[in-house]
Amino acid sequence: MALLSAEEKRRMRLAGKVALVTGAASGIGAAIARRFAAEGAIVHAADLADGGGLLRLDVTREEDWQAAMARIASDHGRLDVLVNNAGIVSNLAIDAMTLAMWNRVMAVNVTGAMLGCRAAIALMCDRDAGSSASIINIASTTSFLGLANDVVYTASKAAVVGLTKSVATWCALQGLPIRVNTLHPGATLTAILRDHIAARPEMKAAFDRMAPIGRMADPDEQAALAVFLASDDSSYSTGAAFVADGGLTAAHPTM
Repeated sequence: MALLSAEEKRRMRLAGKVALVTGAASGIGAAIARRFAAEGAIVHAADLADGGGLLRLDVTREEDWQAAMARIASDHGRLDVLVNNAGIVSNLAIDAMTLAMWNRVMAVNVTGAMLGCRAAIALMCDRDAGSSASIINIASTTSFLGLANDVVYTASKAAVVGLTKSVATWCALQGLPIRVNTLHPGATLTAILRDHIAARPEMKAAFDRMAPIGRMADPDEQAALAVFLASDDSSYSTGAAFVADGGLTAAHPTM
């Protein structure tokens, strides 16, 4: 039997795992979906956007989650990995925040993640002995640091940490083979930031300076950490926060 190359071994980290990634039409979600597939996973990429092979899923609607899980159960009989990546921003500070915007962002970023966790757990419980499932909730550096110009995004991403710790602890105490962790990206060069830079080119230097490492992350770098959390390599990690921010949250402001 021929030996596998290092590249082939790398691509087997998620072989045969069934994964659902929300907010997968672009940015970090799209990068995660691509990387999971490259690593051998069977990926259901979901988003509000239609077309392109995406599974349509409004994360704020219980019936959409039920339909998604029913489809996955019918096709595969199980779910191994859920990435709750769907999220939105408001770009509004406290003085401009409206109740409607507050409720909308919290519905997508927090309630959507809760509904995803609840729906996924039911499909992750029945597993072969020794195997475990993984829920990855995409949070933010704003889970730890206040963003002055987006009060609800900051609050929502802090809430995702609390949600994750509660669900992770409950699953562990129930003896369920389900790990639940948060992934905290720093400034990442997604389409949103590209649009900002296109409108104001000087913003690139500002975004790059946010991290001591001196540059923004590529979405594929966030996806690489998601692969670890989805794989059996993270079998003893649950209720934890995994940060990929180029040192942003580690650095004290300098003079």
